[in-house]
Amino acid sequence: MQGEAYRKLTVFEETNRCLLCLDAPCTAACPSGLEPDRVIRSIRFENLMGARNRLPERLPCATCESLDCVKACLKGKMNEAVDIPLILQEARTFPEQRAEGTSCSLRFCGIACENPFFLSSSVVGSNYEMIAKAFEMGWAGVVYKSISAFVPKDASPRFGALRADNGEIIGLKNIEQTSDRTLAENLAILQRLKQDFPKKVVIASIMGRNEEEWTELAESVTATGIDMIECNFSCPHMAADGVGSDVGQNPDLVKDYIRATRKGTPLPILAKMTSNTGNMEIPAIAAVQAGATGIAAINTIKSMVNIHPITFGSDPDVNGKTSVGGYSGKAVKPIALHFIQSMKANEQLKNIPVSGMGGITTWRDALEYLAVGCENVQVTTAVMLYGYRIIEDLVEGLRCFLASGGYASLSEVIGKALPHVVSGEELDRDSLQFPRFDKERCVGCGRCIVSCYDGGHQALCQDPLTRKPVFDPNRCVGCHLCIAVCPVQAITPSKRILIDNLR
Repeated sequence: MQGEAYRKLTVFEETNRCLLCLDAPCTAACPSGLEPDRVIRSIRFENLMGARNRLPERLPCATCESLDCVKACLKGKMNEAVDIPLILQEARTFPEQRAEGTSCSLRFCGIACENPFFLSSSVVGSNYEMIAKAFEMGWAGVVYKSISAFVPKDASPRFGALRADNGEIIGLKNIEQTSDRTLAENLAILQRLKQDFPKKVVIASIMGRNEEEWTELAESVTATGIDMIECNFSCPHMAADGVGSDVGQNPDLVKDYIRATRKGTPLPILAKMTSNTGNMEIPAIAAVQAGATGIAAINTIKSMVNIHPITFGSDPDVNGKTSVGGYSGKAVKPIALHFIQSMKANEQLKNIPVSGMGGITTWRDALEYLAVGCENVQVTTAVMLYGYRIIEDLVEGLRCFLASGGYASLSEVIGKALPHVVSGEELDRDSLQFPRFDKERCVGCGRCIVSCYDGGHQALCQDPLTRKPVFDPNRCVGCHLCIAVCPVQAITPSKRILIDNLR
């Protein structure tokens, strides 16, 4: 019985141990023709309904004696193979929900999109072959890697990784600049993409150094037949002065360059905002006033990562030196959601279309962006880490969510979270929720006690016999730090109580 309580947690731990192999040996070895790698990948990217959909009604794993999938698991070469039968058996208990009859299609800046998932302007969308592959796999659009009138000279290496304690990459710092192809080469690629994939959305990201260049670039990319232009006002690490985030922090320059871009095109224009500012609404309003159709937010965040204690160098290490670069990954998402929510709360921006980005890895991440008002999302870092294949779980997970929630279309969830965000003065401060402790589920690790005493309100102590927490309601303020740190989900919120009733 005890093991059953932790079975689901164990399954997620095992799933996170998977290497997410290319042409996975476990699937090739399965004698029953199952695809354990696809099930594991769906779980890893929070598409639990999709994981369940990939399994037959009668799972052969319970009677399989060969365990060929486990023997083939490459994780076993490192330490211990992933417990694939456990994962598949638990996946059979996930909620069943088919996505038939649901659609992720919508319109963004007046353009039809088969789903909201676009590749963002970066290395993941920088040549024809890459983008063609992504389109064929199901990505709805691309913001082509930023095009300049000049060809920058990049450094090597240009990426550094920030890792969690378990070694998993949680963010990347990059010092890569705009496209390393000539303007003529990039224009030819854009034209070919639009000719070969007329139903996909092709957006050209451009970056000029003066008004003339912005106009000329806009004219050039418009002539290729693309659908939209994104103005890069936000790259945090360009080697040249007066470009990238230098522009995005200056509302006057934003206004001038949007006007110059509008002079060269009738297409929708997105102004890509920099996060390296205190108030994104100011340059965003300037962009809209000057003729921008929508906003893209956010670009990477100026950063330093991994200062090494022996050499005191930092990543990416370019012959012993580094520079400030752009940070991307999961940690960027809360920052991006804040900026987007702030713009949507502004009267001058609330109806302006927004393409959101920053740390999107799963369909749930994408849903959060849609819920704060985005009508489109862009992805880079997750593709760099896991490949274009994540689109399968992004789309299926979102469609299954819509079906399970009874939503007829994706437009019904756009902006749905905005009414729930209020100022601090409007929050309920007259009631609280105590934590509820499941003593059967608790393993007695004491993590909640350590955090409550050293970082909370000293409302917990440890029973010397059972090792379980002892709760003092007279000290508890309902901060829920204990819930946040519990590794086995043995603490949950109780009902909300009026503070006056406790006196």
